[in-house]
Amino acid sequence: MMRRDDFRAEAFVERVRPHFVADPLAVPFDAGGSDLTLNPSFAAQMLGRRLKDAAVLIGLVEVAGETRVILTQRTEHLAAHAGQVAFPGGKIDADDGSAIVTALREAEEEIGLDRANVEPVGCLPPYASGSGYRIVPVIAHVRPGLDYAPNPHEVADVFEVPLSFLMTGSNHRVGSRVWNGRTGYFYEMPYGERYIWGVTAGIIRQIWERAYGRGEEAIAGP
Repeated sequence: MMRRDDFRAEAFVERVRPHFVADPLAVPFDAGGSDLTLNPSFAAQMLGRRLKDAAVLIGLVEVAGETRVILTQRTEHLAAHAGQVAFPGGKIDADDGSAIVTALREAEEEIGLDRANVEPVGCLPPYASGSGYRIVPVIAHVRPGLDYAPNPHEVADVFEVPLSFLMTGSNHRVGSRVWNGRTGYFYEMPYGERYIWGVTAGIIRQIWERAYGRGEEAIAGP
């Protein structure tokens, strides 16, 4: 039985700390940390692709004794993942030098989060997406009480979700859609009017498995 304190930032970080890696981009491909988790039939398609490197910020914010996670709603006009819920982040540029620098830069560009207000604590192994990216989750503390300034070209809204909600396995469901005649499965975590799914939900699920255990299966969505 989890207690409220188990979902505070300090306790969460201690749970994931054993899984931090110094050089996440040197970690070999792991099908368990990818969209293949629910779609093993896509293995040949994913394993044969050259994946692009990316990083996202898992920003932990303390609000009235509760730890929350920063998420964004992407704008509807984007070429990829339009309108979807996502972590701040993006492609790792050659000039960045590390996944942490990328996550900080992208958060600053996308939501106006000054890196001086962010304290990175570690990187988890990358999550491989069917869209062709190896995505490094960068865990970080973010100073509370900040006003976000979303870039209107990329971000329609910035919001926060309780870490306790995201890290409760019973809130994870498995959904499905048909793409090009094939059924694809994905994690989904509806939160109020927000629909968290796809790669973002897959990353959350991967973090949950590392932090709180693998003993609970996600339920099938409606």
